[in-house]
Amino acid sequence: MVQPKTKETDGSVIEFIESVGNPKKREDAYQLLDIFTETTGYEAKMWGPSIIGFGSYHYRYESGHEGDAPLVGFSPRKAKISLYFATGDTEREALLSDLGKHTTGKACVYINKVADIDVLVLQALITQSVRFLQEKYPNQ
Repeated sequence: MVQPKTKETDGSVIEFIESVGNPKKREDAYQLLDIFTETTGYEAKMWGPSIIGFGSYHYRYESGHEGDAPLVGFSPRKAKISLYFATGDTEREALLSDLGKHTTGKACVYINKVADIDVLVLQALITQSVRFLQEKYPNQ
């Protein structure tokens, strides 16, 4: 069976943030660390080499593929900051329309900097995502 690429590790979140080369992106990463920690109540954990995740859930698809993933997370990448939220909930799209300057990929939301977005909407997205995944994948 195929193993998920991104797994929780024992890596240090602070060491990872300190390794971010761009000082402004590093500052934004610390701000996001505070926002996600405060909003979720979960301790930040490294998932793979570059994703900072909060909480976790176990998923199982009809295909039989299963694994664990963070409920929400972010990664301060070179080009943009990636934000990870649940997909599949209609409330997500409504919240994203009020987030501020961002782009979206298949599952990620990309921002240039925290100053470009509404932090209250970000907190609502975090809360919505955690709630949606905990309801969809109970017994965590």
